[in-house]
Amino acid sequence: MAESMLGLKRSHRCTEVTTADAGKEVTVMGWVQKSRNKGGIIFVDLRDRSGLLQIIFEESECGAESFSKAERLRSEFVVAITGVVESRAGGVNENLATGAIEVRARDLRILSESETPPFPIEENSKTKEELRLKYRYLDLRRPDIQKNMMIRSQVATLARAFLAEEGFLEIETPTMIKSTPEGARDYLVPSRVHPGSFYALPQSPQLYKQLLMCSGYDRYFQLARCYRDEDLRADRQPEFTQIDMELSFVDVDDVLNVNERLLKKIFKEICNCDLPLPIERLTWREAMDRFGSDKPDMRFGMELNDVSELVKDTEFVVFKGALEMGGSVRAINAEGQGAMPRKKIDALVEYAKGFGAKGLAYLAINEDGTYKCSFSKFMTEEELHILAEALGGKPGDLLLFAADKDKVVFDVLGNLRLELARQLDLLKKNEFKFLWVTEFPLLEYSEEQGRYTAMHHPFTMPMDEDWAMIDTNPGAVRAKAYDIVLNGTEIGGGSVRIHQGDIQSKMLEILGFSKEQAQEQFGFLLDAFKFGVPPHAGLAYGLDRVIMLIVGADSIRDVIAFPKVKDASCLMSEAPAPVDSKQLEELRIGISKDSE
Repeated sequence: MAESMLGLKRSHRCTEVTTADAGKEVTVMGWVQKSRNKGGIIFVDLRDRSGLLQIIFEESECGAESFSKAERLRSEFVVAITGVVESRAGGVNENLATGAIEVRARDLRILSESETPPFPIEENSKTKEELRLKYRYLDLRRPDIQKNMMIRSQVATLARAFLAEEGFLEIETPTMIKSTPEGARDYLVPSRVHPGSFYALPQSPQLYKQLLMCSGYDRYFQLARCYRDEDLRADRQPEFTQIDMELSFVDVDDVLNVNERLLKKIFKEICNCDLPLPIERLTWREAMDRFGSDKPDMRFGMELNDVSELVKDTEFVVFKGALEMGGSVRAINAEGQGAMPRKKIDALVEYAKGFGAKGLAYLAINEDGTYKCSFSKFMTEEELHILAEALGGKPGDLLLFAADKDKVVFDVLGNLRLELARQLDLLKKNEFKFLWVTEFPLLEYSEEQGRYTAMHHPFTMPMDEDWAMIDTNPGAVRAKAYDIVLNGTEIGGGSVRIHQGDIQSKMLEILGFSKEQAQEQFGFLLDAFKFGVPPHAGLAYGLDRVIMLIVGADSIRDVIAFPKVKDASCLMSEAPAPVDSKQLEELRIGISKDSE
């Protein structure tokens, strides 16, 4: 039967008890991790969020009643124990923070009993994720998940403190807003008061933080909940948290500077990692040319090389065809992999096909300097030598070639580069390599929609020197946009915003909005631009992604308290779920039979 805490107060968390407390009486509370009855003496490992503490029960010390209760203890019972701290009689346990001490119990109260849990509460659980997420409240007791949650809290606290010191004001923006057509799909909320009308949950606080700049608040931030109805993957969730900020009277360098110092503080405090400043910058064009990605992993080399000029006269149909359709031939050097078996090379070819490649050409340089090449009959030994030399090839290296339209080539080699790094164990989770990617294209052409779309969003400022091309060559216009990348993952992004009404209206026109549509969707922003708008810029981090990389988790779900699974459902609460017909009637919503 559960007992009361009446008259008891916890004096310490488990790992707050130290050798300095030897001889003192303490009261600790938590969950039973393990209980071992050795006949006349019972050892209990007590667990709370701080860690483990060993408790010893002997009847002569704690009395018959407490000893009898101790004999009943099982995993996950919640207990309160009062006892005296002692040095460990059996020697120090180096694997525990409290390994030099133990508590000799004087009194035990069982605050709550537990059924046998469906899986062990332990670090690095081998239990299937589906079962753990069904019982997420138990999964959250596991020490590694609790550590993730505590680090998340520390990062949020550090970010708040740093930004407050830098003159930022924390201001909350609405979470029921007007739906806008750009970006991912919105989650919609029906209005009972306005039948047939809907709120949207925000994909970001973008428009509201720009309006706060219009309102003179100068520097804003918030830890904002955001929602996107999109297909999920390891680093995405339908609801997530941003560290969101906006600054007035600034340009690109000002935003990057304050954020570099924020990152330096966080990674020093949390990881004891000294982040060298300034962080390296690459333009989008250079990132794509060198790494085939706008979020390159900088922990290793294996850069792309354009060899189109060297092979332009070849009769090899794969190279020739790519160049004739305006594409390119590019290659990476997998150093030391020249002896890779044909079976593994074939597996890489299949992997590349998953990203649009029709195949992969290869040139292996044998240790004796001779070549093994998939296209050798189309090139002389001298031409192969020139090609290998251009790629820095040396005996023992493997050169891999992709030929197609640039977009396909970048996608293939950018991903192949990462796959090889995984196979060669080049991706160390405790190594942090940051990069700013700047000067993104303002627009990208959508074949599906037959029009230009905003690469970031419609409120991004074009580069001043490129704006003159907006009508004649819109695809060449660069944006004052920037992403912060960590170990090949985009952890944040932002831009200088358009603050002139005429440029904003023109941008919406280019995106296919009529004046009426622009006014209907963004009228409140366009109207605000009539009343004196300061130049402003901002950035938002995906807090969940940042924490995932800091703790070395493989999934974003391991750093969110109550995550969703791939179909955006919650296995624990079984959300989403049908609602009562009365609720639907109040909202004047009907469910079609096809949806049931």
